[in-house]
Amino acid sequence: MDKTSIHGMWSSRLMFILAATGSAVGLGNIWRFPYMTSDNGGGAFVLVYLGCILLVGLPILMAEILIGRHGRVSPINTLRGLARDSGVSRHWVAIGWIGIVAGILILSFYSVVAGWTLHYTFLYLKQLAGGAAITDPGATFAALLGDPLELTFWHALFMLLTVAVVALGVEKGLERAVRFLMPALFVLLLMLVVYGMTTGFMGQAAAFLFKPDWSVISGGTFLSAMGQAFFTLSLGMCTMMTYGAYLPREGVSIGRVGIAVALTDTSVALLAGLAIFPVVLSFGIDPAGGGPGLIFTSLPLAFESMPFGIVYGLAFFGLLAVAAWTSSISLLEPATAFLVEKYGVASRKRAALGIAGLSWLLGLLSVLSLNLWSEARILDRDIMTFIEFIANDLMLPLGGLLIALFAGWALNRTILREQLSDMPEALFTAWRWLMRVVAPALVLIVLARAVL
Repeated sequence: MDKTSIHGMWSSRLMFILAATGSAVGLGNIWRFPYMTSDNGGGAFVLVYLGCILLVGLPILMAEILIGRHGRVSPINTLRGLARDSGVSRHWVAIGWIGIVAGILILSFYSVVAGWTLHYTFLYLKQLAGGAAITDPGATFAALLGDPLELTFWHALFMLLTVAVVALGVEKGLERAVRFLMPALFVLLLMLVVYGMTTGFMGQAAAFLFKPDWSVISGGTFLSAMGQAFFTLSLGMCTMMTYGAYLPREGVSIGRVGIAVALTDTSVALLAGLAIFPVVLSFGIDPAGGGPGLIFTSLPLAFESMPFGIVYGLAFFGLLAVAAWTSSISLLEPATAFLVEKYGVASRKRAALGIAGLSWLLGLLSVLSLNLWSEARILDRDIMTFIEFIANDLMLPLGGLLIALFAGWALNRTILREQLSDMPEALFTAWRWLMRVVAPALVLIVLARAVL
């Protein structure tokens, strides 16, 4: 008999897909993917990224979902139970700890960047009400980064919005949020792509995104593409394992929902590029080398010059804020579920607030690294970049590597086959081969590159 999670269950397969896609679709797609593409030469990076999704991302995504659905509890307790049932070392539970710590670290700086989107949404709202225009986007962005109090305010507001959803649980919080936020996100994104078609530069944007220039490919390209694949699919941080714990068994194929999530996530990333690059190109802005500030310094300049630019700017940064929100609630959920289970925290609200408070405090390090502590360096990186490096470039691939090894070698084959019962034997064998050999080998290469 299939177990039921004490935290609640998704009401349908569609709700899981919306929630998992909401976790995957975030700043990683709409903010990070376009500037990563621009910094790594366009189409060649996109092809390497898609290869990483197919060979590594999707198989590990399926593994996380099936592990979570079998355990029905938080990642740490699920892995403890599965290790016991499979007769392997209890130390595999470290995967859960790595995922939870990585999620808290990522949420700490993710919330700071998400705060930028709230700030810009507010600026365009003020413009609609007759406020001052953004005439010098570079100076506006620099002023925001240079003001620790302003950054802290938006960081705190965004974290409170995240807590407000997670504290309500699966049905009343997570499901209600994604039922509204995900359709809104898709509608906004499609509106922006349609506008991009009117600029006359959609062809050039598509060429930049899809025409490969193999001369720019390097070891760093593979590292960036793999890191982006893990970041955007929420892999290695046990988010998908947690969401999988709430996934119904009846009539739900892990393979199909995994493919749906990966396809939707990748489509949103590519659509974001098609929404952003035509506007950038139409105003003579070079998309190559735009860096993290691309959408905060280049796009507002375009918005101020285009018809209905204020409305477009409001829609764009509102889209960013919504995407960030759907992802942040998934970052907070695993640790919250663990506290409720392990330590008997009577109130889910207190558990969510406690984890969010810890992440918010850690986020102050990122806030200060942008201004007062901007000269501080750890391994030749500023504090925010160092935290991102530890969490995104090291912990997520390490977590993904261990998940692949656990599912491919340690987990009882009967459990695997039970969770993937609808998968033909040939596909199951191919998936297991990817988990045992291909994914670990590729992730090890990326980890070695990151460390060395």
